[in-house]
Amino acid sequence: MALLDRTPALAPTAGPRIVPARSIRRRKRLERLTYGAMALGLAVGPTTDYWPAHLGAAAVAGLAGWALWRKWDLEPLGWELLKDAHRVLPFLTASAAYLTSLLHPGTPVWEWLLAPVWGAVMAYTTPLTHSAGLVPELLPSEIPAPDTQPVAFTYPQHRAAQWATSKKTGTSLLTNVTVYQSPDGQPIPDFWGIVIAEAGEEVPDLNANALAAVFDLPPGTVQLALIQGSGPGRKLLIAKPTLQALERSDDPIQRTWDEKLAHKNGPCAHMLLNDYKVEPNRIALRTSAPEGQLIQLNQKLIARALEISDASLVMVETDGLGEGLISIYKTHPLMNVREATIEDLTMAADGTIALGMQPDGRVGRVPLYDPVMGAITDLYVGAPGAGKSVTLLHLLAAERISGIVSIAADAQDGMSLPEADGRIYHFGKGIAATAATLAASNDLGKYREKVSAANGWGSFEPGSPWPIANDTLDELNRILSADSTVPRPFRKWVTGLVGDNQSTGRKLGKGIRFAAQSIHLADLGDKDRIRANAKNGTVWLGRTNSSTTQHMARDGVLPPGVEIEPIKRYFPTGSGSAIDAAFEGKEVKHGPITAGTANIINGGSLFMNRTWNAHKENKTYPRLIALMESRPMPRLEGEEHRVFQESYARWLDQAEQLLAGEGEEGGSGEYTAAEAAEARELMDTDEDDDAPSVGNIKDRILDVLADGPMALKDVRRRLPGVAPGSVNNAMGELHNDDGLVRPVSRGVYEIVPN
Repeated sequence: MALLDRTPALAPTAGPRIVPARSIRRRKRLERLTYGAMALGLAVGPTTDYWPAHLGAAAVAGLAGWALWRKWDLEPLGWELLKDAHRVLPFLTASAAYLTSLLHPGTPVWEWLLAPVWGAVMAYTTPLTHSAGLVPELLPSEIPAPDTQPVAFTYPQHRAAQWATSKKTGTSLLTNVTVYQSPDGQPIPDFWGIVIAEAGEEVPDLNANALAAVFDLPPGTVQLALIQGSGPGRKLLIAKPTLQALERSDDPIQRTWDEKLAHKNGPCAHMLLNDYKVEPNRIALRTSAPEGQLIQLNQKLIARALEISDASLVMVETDGLGEGLISIYKTHPLMNVREATIEDLTMAADGTIALGMQPDGRVGRVPLYDPVMGAITDLYVGAPGAGKSVTLLHLLAAERISGIVSIAADAQDGMSLPEADGRIYHFGKGIAATAATLAASNDLGKYREKVSAANGWGSFEPGSPWPIANDTLDELNRILSADSTVPRPFRKWVTGLVGDNQSTGRKLGKGIRFAAQSIHLADLGDKDRIRANAKNGTVWLGRTNSSTTQHMARDGVLPPGVEIEPIKRYFPTGSGSAIDAAFEGKEVKHGPITAGTANIINGGSLFMNRTWNAHKENKTYPRLIALMESRPMPRLEGEEHRVFQESYARWLDQAEQLLAGEGEEGGSGEYTAAEAAEARELMDTDEDDDAPSVGNIKDRILDVLADGPMALKDVRRRLPGVAPGSVNNAMGELHNDDGLVRPVSRGVYEIVPN
C-alpha cells in the first residue's frame, strides 16, 4: 500500500448512510414511544413535589445546553452545528416545558395542553432519526420503472452511493468525491475521494478486482492508499480508468506489456505489472498474479511474444506462489565472469560461499555446510564440457580455505580433478579407489557415531571435537549408471554404501557430494532420501546431453509448477537464429561456450549461475591451484586419521577383487570374515541379481524410444531380459509420474520433445 506524500486539501465529511427502510421505521416507532413517555412525565411531574424528577429535568437541560455550547466552541457556524442542534432539540424543549410548568403557580389549562402538544410535534418530526442522515435502501419492487423520472444524483453522489451499497465495504463511507480534469477539458469518469470507517474500525483492505467491481471499472484502475498522518481508518481512494490508460499509452514498457504479454491470449495473461526498471543491458519486469491465482510465466512463450530468437535471453524467476520477475537481456550477462578470490571462497556464517555470478549481477551462493540442518547432500550433473569439473575444483578450494576436510575420489582415474591430487586430505583415483574412499568414509562416520553415542551427543558442532568432512565423488556414472561395465555385485555394494552414508552423515558433520555426467536418482540408493537432502543442499544442473538426464536430476527437488530451461552449448551472439542461417545457406555463428553455466536448485528455489572463470595453462588451472595452496590443508587427526587410512587400505583390496569378479562370497581371505559379511550385507537386496533396477529399465526404454515412436509390444521385444510387466510399469511411470513419454495412439509411445 503506497504512502502518499500529502493529504488532499478537502476535509472529509460524513455522508448519508443507506440502510433498509424497515430499520428507519423501527427507529421512528421507538422514538415516538419515547416521546409519549416523556409527554406523560411533562404533564404529571410539575404538579408533584417529587424532587428527583425536578432534579432530573434540570440535569437534562444542563447537559443538553453544555453539549450544544461545546459543539459551538469546536465547530464554527455551519451545517454540522445545525445538525447537532437538531439532535439536542427534543431535550432542550422538554426541559424548558417542564421547568416552565414547575415555576408557574397553579395548574392552568395551558400547562395540561403543553405536554401533549410537545409530544405530538416531536412524534411527527422525529428529530433524532432525521438528524442521523439515514437514506432508505430501495427494494427491487420499489425501484422506479424505466419510464419514470429517477432520483437526480450528482456524479460524486452516485460514486459515494456505489461504495455505500457494496457488501464488501462494510459500514465505511466514501466522502469528498472529487472528479479529475482531463488534459483536454472533456468529462472523464476518473475521481478520488476519502474513505472513512467507523470509529475504532479500519477501512476494508480490498484487492484490485474487488475495488474495481464496486464501481464497475477495469481491474487495476482503482487503488486504496494510506494518507500520511492518518491511521487505517481513513484512506485515499483513487479511480483513474481514463488517465491511467493515457499514462500507459505514453509508456513504451507498459504498452509492450499490455499489447504483447498481458492480453487475453498472451503468455502473461491476467498477470499484473507492478514495477519495472531499465538498465543498459537489461529490462526487469516485476509482476504478480491476481488475488487467489498462482503466478504463471512461461519463458519460451514470453520470448516468442517479444520476437526474441534465443529464449536464454529471457530469464524468469518466481516464488512459486504469486510473485515473479522477468529479466530481458540484450546480450547474455554471464558471457564474461571474473576469476574467484579468497573472499569469494571463504565460508560465511550461514555456511555458504560465492560460487559465481547470477545474470542480474548478484553472486550465486551455495552452502558447504548448513548450521541448522547439519552436513548437506549435493548433486552436480553436467555433460562433458559443461564446467562440472571446474565447479568442483572451486568447491574443493573453498573447503580448504574454510577449514573443511575434503575427501574426494574420481572414478575417471583422477583425470577430472587432477589439481586436487596432493592438495586435499584424500584423493582416490579410479573406480576401485572411489568405492574404497566411500567405504572408508562410511567407517569414519561409524566411528564418529560411536563416540557421539558414548558421550551422549545428539548433534554436531564444527571443530568440537571434529572438523566438517565432505565427500566429493566424481564421475559416479562410471559405477552406477545403466551402461556402466562394473560387475553388478560391485555396483550393489557401492549403492549400499551411498545409502548408508546418507543415513547418518548429516548429524556427524559428514556431507556428501555426487557428481556425474548423467545419473538417475534411483541409482543413488534411496532416491526419496536424496530428494529430501538435496532440498537442503544443492542441485547443480549444467548442460546435459538429454532432457532425460535433466529430468532425473531435478525429479522431486523442484516445487510443483516451477520449470527450468536447459542450458545450451553456446551463448547467443545476437546475429540471428540458426533458422535464419539455414534459410540463407550460411554457417551458424556461435558465441562463447557456456561452460560453468547451470541452473542451481537450493532449498526449493531456482536461479541461474555461472561458476567463476578459470584460465587453463599447460592442461591445469594455476589460479585454482594457487587458491588451494593459499591456506594450510585441513586434515583428519589422531584416531580419525588412523580409522580412515586403515579402512581405506582394507576396502581398496576388497574393491579390486570385486571388480575382478572375485570376493563375492568372502574373497580370498585377505580381510576378516566380519568385513566380508558387512560387504555382503551392503550388496544384498530384495531383487534378483540379474534383474535391472526400475531406474535402469526406464533408461533402457528411453534409449529404445530415441529411434522414434514405438508400440509397447515392440518395446518389450527390444528388451528381452526384462519381464513384460516390469516394462509396462516403467512405461507407466515415465508417462504418469516423470512426464518424459506420451502416447501417440493406442499402445504407441514417444519421448516428449524438449
